[in-house]
Amino acid sequence: METGFLHLHNFMRWLVLLFALFILIKGMGGMGGSKKFTAGDKRIAMFLMISCDIQLLLGLALYFMKGWGAVLTSGAAMASKYNRFFSVEHAFGMLVAIVLVHIGYASVKKDIADASKFKKMFWYTLIAVIIILATIPWPRREMVGRPLF
Repeated sequence: METGFLHLHNFMRWLVLLFALFILIKGMGGMGGSKKFTAGDKRIAMFLMISCDIQLLLGLALYFMKGWGAVLTSGAAMASKYNRFFSVEHAFGMLVAIVLVHIGYASVKKDIADASKFKKMFWYTLIAVIIILATIPWPRREMVGRPLF
């Protein structure tokens, strides 16, 4: 079951990045002020938020199945790069990114100008994507690398 969750968690990262890319493209196109913020734009932001929430649930299940919570509470989290990355850096970075995605989605639900909605959606998503990309265990990362698929 743990292996299945890990594969699903790995697959879902691509959905998160895909929805984030759509939002960044739409946000750049709409920040000029002439484009109307549509229900489709809001829907993509909602899909990003939902996929991030699913990632969070999978990540939390893996966190406790793999014993990272015990590593963190035992004081061994900083003993090695591998332990530190998965018990602290990856978990904290992804939580911050998910909070930013939620704030970005909440800002597009407000009754503000369309250009402002695009701007807020773009910037919150961009910062979240930077954090996500920095804390993903990419294959070439020393000691913590995971396969792309």
